[in-house]
Formats: sequence, C-alpha cells, structure tokens
Amino acid sequence: MTEHNTQHRVVVVGGGYAGTVAANRLRKRDDVHITMVNPRPAFVDRVRLHQLVAGTGVATIDYETLLGAGIELVVDTATRIDTATRTVRLASGRGLGYDHVVYAVGSTEAAPSVPGGDEFACRMGEFESARRLRARLDELPADAPITVVGGGPTGIETAAELAEQGWGVTLVCGGTLMPSLSASGRRYVAKWLSRQGVSVLESDPVGEVRADAVVLSGGAVHPSGLTIWTTGFGVPQLAAASGLRTDAIGRLLTDETLTSIDDDRVVATGDAAAPSGQPLRMSSQAAGALGAQAADTVLSHIAGAPPAVVDVALTGTCLSLGRRIGVRQLAHKDDTAMNLYIGGRAGARIKEVTCNFAVGKIRREARKPGSLVWVKGGPRPDSRDVAPAVTSV
Repeated sequence: MTEHNTQHRVVVVGGGYAGTVAANRLRKRDDVHITMVNPRPAFVDRVRLHQLVAGTGVATIDYETLLGAGIELVVDTATRIDTATRTVRLASGRGLGYDHVVYAVGSTEAAPSVPGGDEFACRMGEFESARRLRARLDELPADAPITVVGGGPTGIETAAELAEQGWGVTLVCGGTLMPSLSASGRRYVAKWLSRQGVSVLESDPVGEVRADAVVLSGGAVHPSGLTIWTTGFGVPQLAAASGLRTDAIGRLLTDETLTSIDDDRVVATGDAAAPSGQPLRMSSQAAGALGAQAADTVLSHIAGAPPAVVDVALTGTCLSLGRRIGVRQLAHKDDTAMNLYIGGRAGARIKEVTCNFAVGKIRREARKPGSLVWVKGGPRPDSRDVAPAVTSV
C-alpha cells in the first residue's frame, strides 16, 4: 500500500458481492476512509438462497470474516445520495459525508405481475422472503403439490432441491427451460428433473395465481398447495430518488468506466450499473469483476488518472440439481453457450467450488487488496453508438 496525506472519504452503498469486493479493494491506498452501508448486519450469499429454502444450507456470512481492517460497516438503509452536499442520507436520519460513492445496491426480487401473484405466490429472491418461504414449507402437508414458476437457475435449483426431498413439484417455465444452456445441456437438465418426478411445463406461462392453484394463460388449472415465484428481478430505486439518470428499470446510467453520466463522484457496480445503457448479465460472476473495476475507477479519480473501461467476459454458468448432481455450461467470452457442458457429480463439484469462489475472492481482497483477477475480453458496445433508454427523474 502507498502512503498519502489527505484522507478521502468513500461510501460504498450496498454490501453484496460487488460492494464487498469494492470496499476491500479500495484499501490499496491507505489514505481512503471506507464506510459500507448495508441494511442487513450479515452478508447474504444469494447463490445459496435455494438451499436456505430447502433447508440444505445457510445463506448468510458474518461480515467480520469478509471485510478488511479499517472498513466501517453501517447497518442502515440509504434513502438518498445528495450530490449537492455530497452526503448519503440514511433511513435513521444520519448523514454520511463523502468524496466518492460506490453505488452497489444490487438487485431485488420482482413482484409477480399476474392476478393473485402478489397475494398468493411466495418469493425467494431476498433473504427475508426466502426465510419466510422456508417457514411455509415447514407447515406444508407432505403430500401438497408445489408449483415453482420460472425456468431460470433459481427456479430449476429450487425445484430440484424440493423434488430430491420427495415433494411433488411442477416447474412452469413460461418459455424454454434454462435458455442460456446449450441444447444438450437443457436435455440433460430436463431428463434429471423428469427422473425426479418434476413436471416441466415450458410453453404456457402462468396467467393467475390462486390460493390453491395456478391457472395457465391457456386456461389449464393446476392444483398448488404452495406456489413459488422465482422469475424476474428489479433494482432499488435509490438512483432515481437521488436525481440521477437511470435505465428503464432503475439501474444507474454510467459511462464505460462505471462513472455516473451525471456526477463523476458516483461510480456504480454490480447488478445496479448500466454502463452505456448496456448492463452485463446479473450474476455473482460479473459482480466480483465489476466491484474490482469500480474500486479501481474511484482510485483513478482520486489519483487524477484516467480510469480503465469495463472489460469483463462471462464464460458460462453453473447449475445445481439437488445436492449431488450439477451442470457446468461452458460459454464463449460473449456469454453464448458452447455445445459443451460438464454434468453429474463433477458438475456438482464445480458448482460448489464456484459458489465458494464467489466468497473466497472477497476474502482474498480483504487479505491483499488488488489481488482479484478475472477473465477479460468480453464484448462491449461502443458508447458513442449507444443511445440508452433513460428514465426522467
């Protein structure tokens, strides 16, 4: 670490995968005072929420094991970034002065958009809702049919965990099962689900959720003692509430260095960042790299040097099918699937290593700021040619 005289105050808003990496990496300079604001006192390992729901694992980690020395954790919710006074306003009424902000608020679950969805469907995209769903499962009769809505990773992994425990599960995809997999990868997953008794419905989306059933858009009614909604993500609206421009769903618009197009004291990262209006896929894979790049951008601003542009390649995805089987889908650097995957117990081991790596890279940054490396060379649009969708604020 280098020694400097002036203290620079950086507030990291959000303590997920991207925010914790960024906070730790900012310690490359020892003249930076780092405050991380997070609404929960513990880190939520979101890739394990399906295990929390199924009762096969935990999804929280003590921040004391993740954050490097000197980082101040404030358990509170940011309600506004006041760029005029350079203050982050908190729900408690407290204000945190800053020289730079790392906007790392992450993503949230989306409310079901169909009739009855908000009233009768259970969500699990956040820790609190996943914990409530676990409690519902504890009270559910063993022969009650369960419907999981969503054919993406969360839906498949949740359906797989529950089916492995003996529940009768219907998985309503509303489209193609896990479209990011290769055709052979999808067949592998579909065969495993079928062997476990999971009924997979791909073509007809849910049109209504009732207390004891789901109704598909074509009119078919399927009994459901518990409906789990796993499709769709949103983002917190803090950027829009702070008068900063966002994309259509509320991600902060930035240039290709992750710097807000409205205020160069604000740098965004993770799921809530939209560089050139073209965000990367929401994932812990992208979050770690973007957290490191956001920290490097802030440090470049402090040093008066030009920051680097976003350079992240996404190289596939991992999927667990219960506790013993998994899939590692390989992909090109533009995140398009190769016709190559690893399944079975080897796929499960790779998935577990990947989940551990998402947390391990945070801890490595805590031990040695600046140590994180990632796969580069992913495609990015030329920002001069991009006309992002902007929400007026």
